[in-house]
Amino acid sequence: MKKAILLILIAILTSGVSFGQFALGVKLGYNGNKLTTDLDSVKSQFKSGFHIGAWTRFGKRLYLAPELQYAFSGGVFTEQVGDIATGWKQKVTIGSLDIPVLVGFKIIHSKFITWRIELGPQASFIVNKKIEDVNTVLGPIEEADLNTATWYILGGTGIDILFLKFDIRYQYGLNKLIEDAGGYQFDTKNQMVVMSLGFKIFGKK
Repeated sequence: MKKAILLILIAILTSGVSFGQFALGVKLGYNGNKLTTDLDSVKSQFKSGFHIGAWTRFGKRLYLAPELQYAFSGGVFTEQVGDIATGWKQKVTIGSLDIPVLVGFKIIHSKFITWRIELGPQASFIVNKKIEDVNTVLGPIEEADLNTATWYILGGTGIDILFLKFDIRYQYGLNKLIEDAGGYQFDTKNQMVVMSLGFKIFGKK
């Protein structure tokens, strides 16, 4: 985890030299995610969460956009046959430190409004987690079953209006958050839709 953070910080510092123009701001917003599973006997529910963090941008028309944020997400797994719950039900709650590094391009760019598209990887590190049994039947998932480091690919679009920025993104997990637990082969990846509002503190966007 420390090596991954160090490499990302080096890339951010290097980009500041090579891309020139710089902007810095803060952001907050909504994220909705689903923890997928290939098990027919286990269903997963869509869950709403939030995120808060800081964003940077290096460059003009083509730019690099490293960010740092805390995100609250999770999901609910239910053992069932068809639409009928038959056994355990567990709620998974995750707090993660996320570091996306996006490459963006400004399709429309003016002093008043900018329309952008972005794509890039994200490293995500779980900093707190909680597993709750919703009913009296104990479920198979334990906190130790969650992978503490996961990688994502992100893509999305955004609009800047003066000092405000609006973003909508989709992120897809590249490695498994939960592989197996209690004899169940979950093969769980995290998929997320992210919408955020950002405020520029200083610099040019």
